[in-house]
Amino acid sequence: MPRSFEEVVLPHLDAAFNYARWLTKNDADAEDVVQDAYVRALRFFSSLRGEDARAWLLTIVRNTWYGRFPRRVGDRLTTIAYEDADNRTDESPDPEAQLIQQQTVEHVRRALEMLPTDFREVLVLRELEGLSYKEIAAIVGIPIGTVMSRLARARERLMGVLAASDASGGHRGLP
Repeated sequence: MPRSFEEVVLPHLDAAFNYARWLTKNDADAEDVVQDAYVRALRFFSSLRGEDARAWLLTIVRNTWYGRFPRRVGDRLTTIAYEDADNRTDESPDPEAQLIQQQTVEHVRRALEMLPTDFREVLVLRELEGLSYKEIAAIVGIPIGTVMSRLARARERLMGVLAASDASGGHRGLP
């Protein structure tokens, strides 16, 4: 029985926006990219084969972004504000621990934003969106082996950025 666009594609709106936000590093641009991607997805919905609507949609988001914003050297850094980032009411031990956790999350977020787009996007798709290597390869349009090596290099560079930031005092806990 054929399923509707709303049933198949709309449940992945949050993933599409999250991915677009990491690509663009800007909420407003991410909204524009997702809107354009959803229009394209609706127009080409009949071309969706199989059950992997999420990977199909994220591929459209990626292609839409690259269509609107060609690869740029030296992407500008923009801090994305997450109003509800890690505000846990159920298990927060105390305000100090919560503040340290928020600082750590922001530290990693800034380091991730500093990575080149090729590295940042595979990390986001794998670690934040939980996609398989096969799904990432389909979305990004590269072989699975390249996904694995790019992830390894991305993780290595992320660790280097974090270590350099720690060494320069960029991440400080509470006194």
